[in-house]
Amino acid sequence: MCGISSRRNADQLLKEGKVRVNGLVVKELGYRVDTERDTIDVGGEIIRPERKRYIVLNKPPLYLTTLRQEGKKTIRELIKDIPERVYPVGRLDYDTEGLLILTNDGEIANTIIHPRYKMPKVYVALVKGRVERKTLERMKAGTRLEDGFAKPDHIKIIRYEAQNTLVEITFHEGRNRLVKRFLLKFEHAVLKLKRIAVGPIKLGGLQRGIWRDMTDEELKILGRGTLQRGAIF
Repeated sequence: MCGISSRRNADQLLKEGKVRVNGLVVKELGYRVDTERDTIDVGGEIIRPERKRYIVLNKPPLYLTTLRQEGKKTIRELIKDIPERVYPVGRLDYDTEGLLILTNDGEIANTIIHPRYKMPKVYVALVKGRVERKTLERMKAGTRLEDGFAKPDHIKIIRYEAQNTLVEITFHEGRNRLVKRFLLKFEHAVLKLKRIAVGPIKLGGLQRGIWRDMTDEELKILGRGTLQRGAIF
């Protein structure tokens, strides 16, 4: 968390006696410290963990969900004014826009992505062609994809736009390109895709390329440890 080393190398630093807690050398692996009260010294340098940050970003299309330097634009450019090192929780495709959560809190990240919690992800998709009512009913029943059966938690038609259809679709799974592959299976290719919610976190009126801190209420729901499995917020 402090950027000193990997978890494995941290064990080696302990074994070599390079870690002091309140002035005393500690070699015990798994030794517990209070980061608010204890003074931790590694190789003569006092370290403190970064404060926890919980960021909601409206990722524009044509940005990669990565913090590495790439040939294309990345979300790194959009969060460069955040002093803490935060990491994306899951990802959005290069041409997909919308809600992306970033944090340096592993427990909250696990709550969002772990299959046990079945955290719903809500998307709005503009698909090619007019989705007929009978096709919508087939979509609700689910279909088999190359990596297994897929069934949306919810799906509805928002409106027709000329010869295309705007639909809202919710999955709690996080399989690669799931929404696009699912809709294409019914011969409705996705023209535009936007994620508008992840569990209790909603995109709302947040502008493209802009981030905000998660609200206390949103964080309370995510962090309370009592999320109902598959709950729709």
